Amino acid sequence: MKFFFETYGCQMNIAESAALALAGRERGWLEAANSDEADLVLLNTCSVRATAEQRVFGRLAQYKALKKKRPFTLVVAGCMAERLGEKLKKDFAVDYVMGTSARSLFPLILESVEKGGDFTGIEAAEKPVFSFSAFHHASSGFRDFSPFRSFVPIMHGCNNFCSYCIVPYVRGREVSRDPKAILAEIRLLGSRGVKEITLLGQNVNSYLWDDGKDGKHGSLDFPGLLRLIASDLSSENGVKWVRFLSSHPKDLSDELIRVLAENPVFCRHIHLCVQHGSNNILSAMNRRYTREQYLDLVRRLRSAIPDLSLSTDILVGFPGETEEDLKAALDLMEEVKFLYAYMYHYNPREGTAAFSLPDRISAEVKRERLSRVIALQKRHTGELLKSRVGKKVTILIEGISRKNADELISRTERDEMVVLPGGAALLGSFAQVTLSSLRGNTFRSKL
Repeated sequence: MKFFFETYGCQMNIAESAALALAGRERGWLEAANSDEADLVLLNTCSVRATAEQRVFGRLAQYKALKKKRPFTLVVAGCMAERLGEKLKKDFAVDYVMGTSARSLFPLILESVEKGGDFTGIEAAEKPVFSFSAFHHASSGFRDFSPFRSFVPIMHGCNNFCSYCIVPYVRGREVSRDPKAILAEIRLLGSRGVKEITLLGQNVNSYLWDDGKDGKHGSLDFPGLLRLIASDLSSENGVKWVRFLSSHPKDLSDELIRVLAENPVFCRHIHLCVQHGSNNILSAMNRRYTREQYLDLVRRLRSAIPDLSLSTDILVGFPGETEEDLKAALDLMEEVKFLYAYMYHYNPREGTAAFSLPDRISAEVKRERLSRVIALQKRHTGELLKSRVGKKVTILIEGISRKNADELISRTERDEMVVLPGGAALLGSFAQVTLSSLRGNTFRSKL
């Protein structure tokens, strides 16, 4: 039998789809090249923004029509499954809805499909609670488009309750993964040729493991976990670079800065979500830091790690946002100068605290304000990249260019994309190159 997955949203969803696919292969299922030849189609969904949900609704409508022409099992997983539940069955002929805590049931779903598609036994069972041990195991690391990079989930859920965000409601409270399992997975990935890993979590630097053995409790925080990983990688493990996503500014401690500065295995790039530059808006968003605290954190990071690059998320058009608030966001961008940013305007998410806030901004004003943010970030990205031309850097060669088979795609520690001439023999290797020119946001280079 064959399965086909469509995955929307964050890197965590991508990693979890990979683990589900592994569970399918372990039962003898094959991955279909497209949905037309699949016995089971699964959509792993995202609810963070309305646009992501609209894309899924469109695909579900197509699959609903397709089911009238041929039989197959349609499963919706992820955050939309958790948020909308049985409504998806009613509106789109979905056979099974698998929420964010129920992914460990996927083998049972496959078994039910093999037996004819009766899910009543699974649905009647007690609602599962998310467990890393029940869902992830040491071979579940996800390979990105390159076989030399992999995601490694280390925590799940979020306790922050930012007022605009649906994640705590669909992902649940924070659960951290056993550090022994994390280390075992990294070792296994290294033995299989992976050279770079990215540690994943909705709020990755709030990781906190409590072993609770023998009636005693000993906790390990995120800096402690990174020290363990750095120590473990000092052997002959194939993994040489480590990244992590995504960081909340309130949880990025001085101890974490020290660990990053002292251990060159950690790439010189951090995605540090700021969301806004106005204290009024940050407070309304329940971000739990001020503009001044964020800027001070950036100064401490750059003082300890001078070659560090930063990226961020910026949300404009939040209810009550004034022109003065927007100027504060633009001024913060001018001061920090992010290498790149994910920029978007506010969309109300039912069930969040911000959904009922007054003084909503019109769509026209939101789009205009977002255009100013995008234009400024585009200028900053261009300036920062141009300043790097002529630099000698280390790159990880990840793949062959889709546009030119004689060119290779690579990435620097600072998360800059680099193209260089070469053949397949160089794939998976680290190299020293000179950034010779810039085309768009991609460097051309030579060994």
